[in-house]
Amino acid sequence: MRTAVVGGGAAGFFLAINLKEMCPQMDVTIFERSQHVLRKVKVSGGGRCNCTNTFEEVSDLSQVYPRGHRLMKRLMKGFDQRDAYVWFEGHGVPLVVQDDHCVFPAAQDSQAIIGCFLTHCRRLGVEMKTGVEIRAIDDLAGFDFIVVTTGGQPCMDNLRWLADLGHEIEPPVPSLFTFSVADSALHDLMGTVVDEVTAFLPGTKLNAHGPLLITHWGMSGPAILKLSSYAARYLAEREYHAPLAVNWLSMNEEQVRQELNDYFAAHPRKQLTHLHPFDLPSRLWNYLLQKAMPQTASLPFPADLSKKSLNRLVATLTADTYDIASRAPFKDEFVTCGGVSLAAVNPSTLESRHRPRLFFAGELLDIDGITGGFNFQAAWTTAFTVAQAITKQATAEA
Repeated sequence: MRTAVVGGGAAGFFLAINLKEMCPQMDVTIFERSQHVLRKVKVSGGGRCNCTNTFEEVSDLSQVYPRGHRLMKRLMKGFDQRDAYVWFEGHGVPLVVQDDHCVFPAAQDSQAIIGCFLTHCRRLGVEMKTGVEIRAIDDLAGFDFIVVTTGGQPCMDNLRWLADLGHEIEPPVPSLFTFSVADSALHDLMGTVVDEVTAFLPGTKLNAHGPLLITHWGMSGPAILKLSSYAARYLAEREYHAPLAVNWLSMNEEQVRQELNDYFAAHPRKQLTHLHPFDLPSRLWNYLLQKAMPQTASLPFPADLSKKSLNRLVATLTADTYDIASRAPFKDEFVTCGGVSLAAVNPSTLESRHRPRLFFAGELLDIDGITGGFNFQAAWTTAFTVAQAITKQATAEA
């Protein structure tokens, strides 16, 4: 029997290897339209490949999978992050866990994952064909099973052939992108990092917590990337123009007011610009002071600060507002929200409801996660699920 895997990325290779290990008699061929396989794996995680996460701080999968969390909860009963850890170490890739619960190859090099996949494909006899684009199901006549693992698609045109087969398609839009903010004074703080902020979209319940990086175009870092994932469709509908607010301290107003009063009481005659409350970077603190009191020619000493000025400072620290001008260019994004609707597949096997023996795995499905190794885990979990389903079906027919 023969299986065609359309897409030479993370999910495609993981599926091919597992399918051959489960069902050695199966002939497996990977088709990749470009000349190079596993390109996304190579550059992921800054070239280190954040291949999964411990999930230790995840109480509900909806926290890390804005779309597809219910299906992931179901599928991870069969192959979860612990299984992925054991799989990679068992296939020759030692792993390490960071303090933030992200899991990387011990070599700190994505080539460790790539080498693993290529080595085991050669060992098992998986055929790889590059420079071959599949645009219709008829291109794969002669194969008993077909699995599409082409990853996130930037436009509907790439999904048309699947829609023509009757599959519901959720319109693809970018996820995990940085925000462009038109504020030259903010840009002057380029390189400034604040470890624990809460970024949110006023008027919504959309918010994210974590480190924030100020860049020469606006804002980046885990807090912004997570927020962009949660708000992917919301921002796309508004053409990436929306108000943004940042709580620089991840504290409420009363907590901030009390701590400022205590801090100022201890330094009544020291200039505000020379103070260093909350361990905020000095340049950011002075920027926020000027923003809170723009009409003040000479910033007062703490003892001279009016109640009104203190309230403005507290508001700036806890709900500093900006306007999102745009997002990063699509080429910089690695994750797409949307794809083949989960209503179009059997939730136990990921087989198409419209075309027997056609399966889907990876980001092509309408499953996407926040930064931190969660998208790769979705690739491993869905690919393993399909490998099991095909093996079971092929074995029953043998």
